[in-house]
Amino acid sequence: MPLKPHFAFLLLFSVLYSCREKPGPDSEASASGRYCLDSAFRERVAFVKPAYEKVTEGIHLTGSIEANPDKVVSFVSLVSGVVTGVNFSIGDRVQKGQVLAEMQSSELSALQSEMASLRSRIAVAENRLKAAKAMFTDGVSSQRDLLEAQSELDILQSELSRNNANLGLYSASVSKGVFQIKAPVSGIITQKAVTTGAQISPESGPLFTISDLSRIWILANVYATNIKDVFPGMEVSITTLSYPDEQFKGKISSVSSVMDEEAKVLKARIELPNTGMKLKPGMLVDINAFKPVDQTALSLPTSSLVFDDNQNYVVVYKNDCELAIRKVGILTSNNGTTYLSDGPDTTESIISKNQLLVFEQLKNFQN
Repeated sequence: MPLKPHFAFLLLFSVLYSCREKPGPDSEASASGRYCLDSAFRERVAFVKPAYEKVTEGIHLTGSIEANPDKVVSFVSLVSGVVTGVNFSIGDRVQKGQVLAEMQSSELSALQSEMASLRSRIAVAENRLKAAKAMFTDGVSSQRDLLEAQSELDILQSELSRNNANLGLYSASVSKGVFQIKAPVSGIITQKAVTTGAQISPESGPLFTISDLSRIWILANVYATNIKDVFPGMEVSITTLSYPDEQFKGKISSVSSVMDEEAKVLKARIELPNTGMKLKPGMLVDINAFKPVDQTALSLPTSSLVFDDNQNYVVVYKNDCELAIRKVGILTSNNGTTYLSDGPDTTESIISKNQLLVFEQLKNFQN
């Protein structure tokens, strides 16, 4: 019985201890009542210092992705026939020499018959030449007879070589009895106009179009109001709906001198390496072209700013217990960089990560 008061006291102390307010990861108050960063949260913040940079003006353009026309190859059949098999579809990657399709053609049968006839005639001509040489040696025939026999053989062999070249040009597979349509280059099939059983001829148009998409073109629409500000060599940043968090950077390589008749715009061309084949022909893109301005200003990453009550602020850091909210004036923002008209100087450190949490804590302490 005398142990019960002690047990009750210990139980009450344990409950109170477990329920006491634990210091959060984002703040602690010093003895003087100022807000301080605690050691745990200190590891979750980052710092940046303002730097003077040349101001650039962003010009927003729209555009689309296209294959480089110099890297696009269309295959047209040189013979007529019926397609017996198709091995690839639009979007497939092919290597040079791969068989895209096969077709049967009466022209192959004609070439094979002609070659068989030529081989027989060549065998006869070779025997005649051998006999002519023997007779010339024995003095029975003249040199003219020998030359005629040699000429006849040469002509027949030339015709056979020409037929072999035609078979190679048409990619004939004698063993299968078909013409093979082979990829002339490596790339992506971007157009296909052939199906199994289709009747094709040289007049049928392109059967396959293969594009090398390792480097692509972006054609930007330059409207009349922006013509004076857009020029070759301008740096650009490109974003797509497919990759909203990724920026593709490049430069304008050329600007057309002729207005597009339908869209009433000039076309500015940007050439980019297509790393990972992320950019596809036909994609729509947003383009930010950066026009240099004859002005230098303090700059900060746009992500380091805090927008509150229609004002922009930064959190200035001196040490863990000396932090301040500083209002800043903005000239312009481009490509993740904000240029300041007033604010901190280059010697001050600005919190650039989790600054919103620190900003709210400082406001609470000020209130």
